[in-house]
Amino acid sequence: MKREFIIEACSGQAIEVKKNEKITVIDLDGSQVVDFFAEAKQNPLEFLSTGVTIDCNRSINLKTGDTIFTNLYNPMFTLLSDDVGEHDLLHPCCRPEMYEFFYHNGEGHPNCLENINKSLRKQYPIIHPVNLFMHTKINADGSIAVEPPLSKPGDKVVLRAEMDVRLGIAACSVSESKCNGGRCSPIKVIIES
Repeated sequence: MKREFIIEACSGQAIEVKKNEKITVIDLDGSQVVDFFAEAKQNPLEFLSTGVTIDCNRSINLKTGDTIFTNLYNPMFTLLSDDVGEHDLLHPCCRPEMYEFFYHNGEGHPNCLENINKSLRKQYPIIHPVNLFMHTKINADGSIAVEPPLSKPGDKVVLRAEMDVRLGIAACSVSESKCNGGRCSPIKVIIES
């Protein structure tokens, strides 16, 4: 069985996925960051954790074969294939306060925190997603810079769910920086048994 979802620019969607189903996330137009978050279906207090993922993989980078973990140190996803090889595990979801801090336009700005919370019907105060396709450069002095994504139109990642989950996915809303190459666009998600 195959289910397909188009997530429009600057919006989010919740998708239920069963253990062992494959999740394909496609950057339709290129240079679009995807905020990829999930919570365990059986325990709403268990959710995707980039901090634990960094800890368990001993890396701030994701590569094919790596596991994405929950806050309780349980495997949640396995990265099966990756056309891009550059994703961000450091930045939280964009939110009104972030837009206000950097761009002075936070009021009413679409943002990934609200889009994911709305889709999951939750009120997480902060979400640290896997920012698929986001290109964060880490300099020798420890400073970071967000660069344009390396993803081209049609590039994708494929993951396998290691537990039943509710995905909360957003097509990132930042057009003010290099984060999405200066413009926001839709993404496609395919779920397959």
